[in-house]
Amino acid sequence: MSVSTHVALVGAGPGDEGLLTCEGARLIESADIIVYDYLSNPRLLGRARADARLVYVGKKGFSGHITQPEINDILIDLARELDAAFKARLASRPADAARAESGIRAPLLVRLKGGDPFVFGRGGEEALALREAGIPFSVVPGITSGIAAPAYAGIPVTHRGVASSVTFVTGNEDPTKDETALDWESLAGMVKAGGTLCFYMGMRNLSSIAGHLAAQGVEADCPCALVRWGTTREQRTLVAPLSDAARRAEEAGFTAPVMTVVGQVARLREDLSWFEDAPLFGRRILVTRSRTQASVFTRRLEALGAQVVEVPTIDIAPPESFDALDASLNALDGFSWVVFTSANGVEAFFERLRRRTAPPYDARALAHARIAAIGPATADALRAHGIEADAVPHEYRAEAVFDAMRERGLDADDAVLIPRAQVAREALPEMLAGIGCAVTVAPAYRTVVPGTSADAARAALADGVDAVTFTSSSTAENLVALLGEDAPALLADARLFSIGPITTATLERLGFPPASTASSYTIPGLVDTLLEAFASPDETAFPRKDHR
Repeated sequence: MSVSTHVALVGAGPGDEGLLTCEGARLIESADIIVYDYLSNPRLLGRARADARLVYVGKKGFSGHITQPEINDILIDLARELDAAFKARLASRPADAARAESGIRAPLLVRLKGGDPFVFGRGGEEALALREAGIPFSVVPGITSGIAAPAYAGIPVTHRGVASSVTFVTGNEDPTKDETALDWESLAGMVKAGGTLCFYMGMRNLSSIAGHLAAQGVEADCPCALVRWGTTREQRTLVAPLSDAARRAEEAGFTAPVMTVVGQVARLREDLSWFEDAPLFGRRILVTRSRTQASVFTRRLEALGAQVVEVPTIDIAPPESFDALDASLNALDGFSWVVFTSANGVEAFFERLRRRTAPPYDARALAHARIAAIGPATADALRAHGIEADAVPHEYRAEAVFDAMRERGLDADDAVLIPRAQVAREALPEMLAGIGCAVTVAPAYRTVVPGTSADAARAALADGVDAVTFTSSSTAENLVALLGEDAPALLADARLFSIGPITTATLERLGFPPASTASSYTIPGLVDTLLEAFASPDETAFPRKDHR
């Protein structure tokens, strides 16, 4: 019987999530099962469907706990299992429906492999095993680390007038073998002729590699570059004479995975280094913002070189009751002001507005009212719905919103609607009521603690971080609650950064005063504060840590 399941051998690239191919991303997003290995960026799995099955088959150098034949068998068994389930589902449906489903989409298993499947990835062995088992497959090449890691270290593997050839070599030969399978005379000849050698998986055998090349006449001072965790935010690069590279690597604590580059092109790093020169490079920063909001913050930090660990300590959920908001939406004509105190409030408001029983269902419902936003992010969220806020304070907190509204004509006769979080500060409603305004507070959403955050937060802090960022009082309160009695020990070595004075006051009340508070109470302001702290040439206050 033919197998309907398709297996795609997908190159995950060298580590940087952005180097995944478009086709690779499409297949990961469509897969029923993903079988992944040690060198695949774990964030790529975030693209998987919520119901996708993830199977880890990692191997690490000589310490692999699973053999290649075992991986081949796993792929075949999973493909057949997936196929059997698919055919059983078809058999249980009416003939017309079964034919329609079988013609739309066959089951998909993605084998996600670091780098390129066919460049020292043993993808050929997996493809042969699949072919022998009668399972259809395809191959999606990935950017191989032999090109990418040197490039991110500022080393072109070929360069006019310096190197006109490049050779990729496995450095993972068993050093106890009586005979080598490599032609060291030819490899040394390539280096002496101006070529470049890129050794994969060669860290353990670096002394042996240098010895073989030296024995064939390669000069002791031939430049050798070692790029560890290339293309990731943990990348470290060491350039040394070939004869001294192994000793220098041991002193520097270099361990696998390392790409070893031998040849004159390694000297170009001095002029072409770029990736490791980013102002936040090497800094590991914990982001506690909700997952839906963290992406913009994360992208900003990563663009500056930081390694970001996302551990959301809040999530956005519907309020316990929509009664107050629904009643307010049905009486919008009676409000002269609507005040939004967060982007979440904006989205929740318009989502509920679309569910109204009578039109208008969009921004036209607010045409009669003046609109206030607590800050630029909230104003941007309103703008996305076609509304330009009438009042946006220069200082992004509730007290300043009140002042901005007063400047725009707020008086005692106004009726004010505040769609906001179920639990929030009462400062603004009290100030409005204090001048005689009729104030309606309508819960539009509530913040909850994600169920998986406790273990993730503990693991991230135990591994070590340079900074923990807090974008609201809720993120601070929830992280401390998640860590429990271990909070003082786990946060002792991390620098805490707050988005503004309200969050800072919360941290101080909890016993964890921040190292710094953003002067502009926005995400860009918090990024600027991190830059001021970490990008200074004087690192005595915030010394760099090795997180690997």
